[in-house]
Amino acid sequence: MVTAMRKLVLLALVGLGAQLVDGSLGMAYGVTSTTLLLAIGTNPAAASATVHLAEIGTTLVSGASHWRFGNVDWKVVLKIGIPGAIGAFAGATFLSRLSTETAAPVMSLILLALGLYILIRFTAAGLPTGNLGKPLRKRFLTPLGLVAGFVDATGGGGWGPVGTPAILASGRLEPRKTIGSIDTSEFLVAIAASIGFFVGIGSEEINFAWVAALLLGGVIAAPIAAWLVRHVPPRVLGSAVGGVIILTNVRTLLRSDWIDASDGVRWACYAVIYAGWAAAVAYSVRQHLAATRAAAVDAEAEVEPARV
Repeated sequence: MVTAMRKLVLLALVGLGAQLVDGSLGMAYGVTSTTLLLAIGTNPAAASATVHLAEIGTTLVSGASHWRFGNVDWKVVLKIGIPGAIGAFAGATFLSRLSTETAAPVMSLILLALGLYILIRFTAAGLPTGNLGKPLRKRFLTPLGLVAGFVDATGGGGWGPVGTPAILASGRLEPRKTIGSIDTSEFLVAIAASIGFFVGIGSEEINFAWVAALLLGGVIAAPIAAWLVRHVPPRVLGSAVGGVIILTNVRTLLRSDWIDASDGVRWACYAVIYAGWAAAVAYSVRQHLAATRAAAVDAEAEVEPARV
């Protein structure tokens, strides 16, 4: 009983932390939560289903909070959310048909790829802001939504890691509205994926106490994250989250039947990952501080002539 209660508390804390990251970065709630569920031995389809059921509530609260703070572009929400829901339903039914032995390493590979993308993308480049104000067209958002929705359901996360960087890279929508719109449209994706999992695996394999724990933590964090999106440096957060995802999924793969690495090989891999992760976070912190100092110098230079 005590162990079960500790697990629920841990899941609630994970839900809270994951939603803080997701709401301020536009990604990583599903990837982070699913990674933990896989690490404690949950069936891949059931893990993704659990996370998506919790996301119905967290994305609803998160979307409302982002809307309240003016972080949502409703045209983008509809253009990407509807095809995203179609892709998510297809991905959920596809994952439900895979055996656990096949699905676990496949999902870990997807999550590992997403983790690498998050780490490299935010460490190396930060957030692009060029071409602001130009419209985002359906011919861009529709295929993006289909792919992101499919990856999200099959990987237990991916809507944000695929959708957010793609829109940010276009430079046409400011970061806070990109994050708010992606978080809000994920409500449609979560509903569609959950329906797909119910069709595919039913409700017997889903632990609804775990759903409630993840949901509770996420709901508490959602309004805080919507406020923090204007204050937390996304570059540093992206590097930190990417490292967590990489480490956890490499651990799963090294222990899988596909690789079955020895203890020495595993710890050597972990050491390399820890070193690279620490370097990435340190670099992101330095770049953020340098950008902050440069902005302060520019602001001072603009004020100085006015004083003269």
